[in-house]
Amino acid sequence: MSAAMLADWIKGQRLVAQSMKDSPILYRNLEEALDVRRHSQSLFVLRRNVRQDSDVVDFSSNDTLSLGASGSLRKEFIQELERHPNIPLGPGGSRLMDGNYTYAEMVENEIAAFHGAETGLIVGSGFEANVAILSAIPRAGDAIVYDELVHASTHDGMKNSQANCRISFRHNDLGSFRDTLISIRDSQTPIQQGKRSVIVAVESIYSMDGDVCPLGEMVKIAKEIFSDGNAQFLVDEAHSTGIVGPRGVGLVCELGLEQEIAIRLHTFGKALASAGAIILGNKTIKSALMNFARSVIYTTAPTLPMVAGIRSAYNLMTGGQTQAAQANIQHLVKHFFRATAADPVWQQATKRGILSIPLSTNWEDRSFQTPIVPIQTRRQYSYWLVFHLYLHKFSAIPVEYPVVPKGQNRIRLVFHASNTNVQIENLISTIGDWAQEMMDIEKDQGAGQARIPTAARQVYASSGTKHEGEDTCSKALVSRTNGDLASWVDRKRKHVDEDGNFKPDKTPRRFGITEVA
Repeated sequence: MSAAMLADWIKGQRLVAQSMKDSPILYRNLEEALDVRRHSQSLFVLRRNVRQDSDVVDFSSNDTLSLGASGSLRKEFIQELERHPNIPLGPGGSRLMDGNYTYAEMVENEIAAFHGAETGLIVGSGFEANVAILSAIPRAGDAIVYDELVHASTHDGMKNSQANCRISFRHNDLGSFRDTLISIRDSQTPIQQGKRSVIVAVESIYSMDGDVCPLGEMVKIAKEIFSDGNAQFLVDEAHSTGIVGPRGVGLVCELGLEQEIAIRLHTFGKALASAGAIILGNKTIKSALMNFARSVIYTTAPTLPMVAGIRSAYNLMTGGQTQAAQANIQHLVKHFFRATAADPVWQQATKRGILSIPLSTNWEDRSFQTPIVPIQTRRQYSYWLVFHLYLHKFSAIPVEYPVVPKGQNRIRLVFHASNTNVQIENLISTIGDWAQEMMDIEKDQGAGQARIPTAARQVYASSGTKHEGEDTCSKALVSRTNGDLASWVDRKRKHVDEDGNFKPDKTPRRFGITEVA
């Protein structure tokens, strides 16, 4: 990626609302909400996909098995369409009207059998699936317990749920999980009596942290506390599908917990390089979704191209054609951990707090590695590292609030089957060069000399943004190009949240250990 393209992104973060005084109030209010994002350099914008259109090395996309990049899925997809020439491309209606068709049901049954489930229901996306599940399955009087780092779609689904309470527990913390279940049991009489249920929502691999849910231990704890079996699990397998277990069956199957998990969600837009998702469960779960989930009832059935794309990916998986890709991902992530641990610059930068790889701790003790490896750095450094990587033709994504909690910014590296040892080593060297420069800058700053790294200077120069000393991108961009607008945005932040919504004037209720949503 060129400095000019990165500069265009910076220009897109400049505040707009105060220049729209003569515009209709609808647009001014929207731009005021968007300016809250611009102020923190977190405005989402569409950008050209340099990973597909140039020679950058991909460490950002979800195409982890490289089925999309390699062309293997496209070839299988074309053959799959040719095998079914008489099925219309469009279903012509919803699944519950006249949009259902035999091919879709056949693929659902095949996928369910592959994952050891009774039945399945294909929907348009993982987001749609989580919203459908959580709006339809929990009944009045039920409770939802969820890991604090679950997907945004889980939160949106819970907003539409009939459950009486929705309580989070600390991420992957078995003690917090146990305490939360006990709190619910002791305070909710119908649940204590076994007349209502607890739905536990977790993910097999967490998308921004790359760590794995301690699912086996959680199932044991839930059985211990709720001996009547009224604690049931919803496991989002978005990032384990195709990656974990024999032929990519996912974490639940890898642990042999197929009979212990009520609902599983497998998505197809990540490792399988397709689109859509499937909700796995028994016939009761499927019937409840078709009757109570509005996003299932009032939407067009999945199209033939989508379902054929899904089946094509499963054809490759069931035929064993993705196992070498799975194995190479394991090799590459282990190679990354070993090489960074042996690199003296990385060691020094880690001691100085400039770099941190949380997943590198005790990685040898894990039975498998995940393709998602976040690199944490100082809050003001994350974009500088991304600038450096892009200018050296590596594609990586900075992740900030509201995608992750405040103060937990990171660079999210995603490893792919098509990556090579040489690419991994070049990535490590490139990040090491940046870390060395940052250590030199910090040393100079201590001696009274302030400057910013080379890549950032190139990008800022292309954007026309002036920087003095050690100002960060956000501070310099807002204060120098918008004058007193920073204080104006600070005032707006008191009334508008990061999602652009006016903040309610009420104090959240407390329930047991953690906050009730």
